[in-house]
Amino acid sequence: MVKIRLKRLGYKKNPTYRIVVIDSRSKREGAPIEELGYYNPKTKEMKLNKESAESWVKKGAQATETVAYLIKNCDENGNLVYNKKQTQKLSKKAQAKLEAQKQEEAAAAQKASEAGESAEAAAE
Repeated sequence: MVKIRLKRLGYKKNPTYRIVVIDSRSKREGAPIEELGYYNPKTKEMKLNKESAESWVKKGAQATETVAYLIKNCDENGNLVYNKKQTQKLSKKAQAKLEAQKQEEAAAAQKASEAGESAEAAAE
């Protein structure tokens, strides 16, 4: 079976990867059928021949989970479109405080709408 997977390069604790098409039975650093690009996870830098990768997938090559993500999230030039997560992790106290504020705002809005309705009813 032919796979599209990452080939590890770089020195200790500083990995860089090449995106390669390779037989699934060969070793991680074995000779590839074709090199499609490279990926540096520390700097989020990537260059990928997307057309070639998609043609290999159409031919029946299986992309690993990581490579499938990289192919899906690259633009037409083969560069990674990395969207940083916007959510912040909050402590339990901060989450409780935020929830209490939301409930207070909802209660205030409900009182304001009820007061507006009663004023309209009194005017009629």
